[in-house]
Amino acid sequence: MSVTQNTYQIFPATDYIDLIPYQYGREFCRPGHSFGPAQRNHYLFHYVISGKGTLLADDEQGNTTGHSLHAGQGFMIFPQQTNTYKADMNDPWVYTWIEFDGRRVHDTLDLIGLTPSSPVYNPSSEDLRALLEQEMLFLSTHPDAPVLQLIGHLYLFFDCLVRSSSSTTRPGTNKLQDIHIRTAIDFIERSYRTDITVVDIARSAGLNPSYFGKLFKEATGKTPQQYLIGYRMAKAAELLKLTSMSIAEVGAEVGYPNQLHFSRAFKGVYGLSPRGWRKQNSKLIS
Repeated sequence: MSVTQNTYQIFPATDYIDLIPYQYGREFCRPGHSFGPAQRNHYLFHYVISGKGTLLADDEQGNTTGHSLHAGQGFMIFPQQTNTYKADMNDPWVYTWIEFDGRRVHDTLDLIGLTPSSPVYNPSSEDLRALLEQEMLFLSTHPDAPVLQLIGHLYLFFDCLVRSSSSTTRPGTNKLQDIHIRTAIDFIERSYRTDITVVDIARSAGLNPSYFGKLFKEATGKTPQQYLIGYRMAKAAELLKLTSMSIAEVGAEVGYPNQLHFSRAFKGVYGLSPRGWRKQNSKLIS
């Protein structure tokens, strides 16, 4: 493979539902280079082309676990999951990555055994692993390709990911409950900029607030309030990293018209003030 520079691309369209890319790229990391702690709003998959590194990620119970990775492996970061990843000091990794989402992603990843507790991709097929790498590199190196072509390569990447991963079927869940939770999360994603409450979120799912809170925590590991704050702060982190908006403007954009309240909430999630976090992370690469 002949590669010479980091790449970073943003997908130019948003009107897709089942599977959609958001950002993708490739990075040649310096020794010890790290990113995080951070959270994402969508799924983020890294494939290690060469070198080594370490992933620190919270599981479903909020416990942080370390995972050592090397060339040929990959790792999945899940929405709202706190994570940090760091290149090896002696053999820093080169990776390619895709941030994506869609209404079929969660169930598929559960089926193949990629979860917050088990985020490491270990391919069972060398041929499919090579095809997965090829599809990811196409996305990161063809920014001017037509939208439908980019979507096609995302589907091919996801197909390779599914077929080359070890198949682990998790116990069945209550599908009606799944619908309630998905409806509530959709409501949060549409309305997080406004002054919504847990009662509003429960009402969107058609459930009693007390019962909804119990159901939501069982499904996500977080209370509705924790999820809402985490989602807002992840959106704020994106704006701090990728825009020049002021701290007050970022806070207002994610539902905090009071800058002091926003700064306190942000520090509670990331451990840094918005200004301090921006200073450490304001790069257009992942």
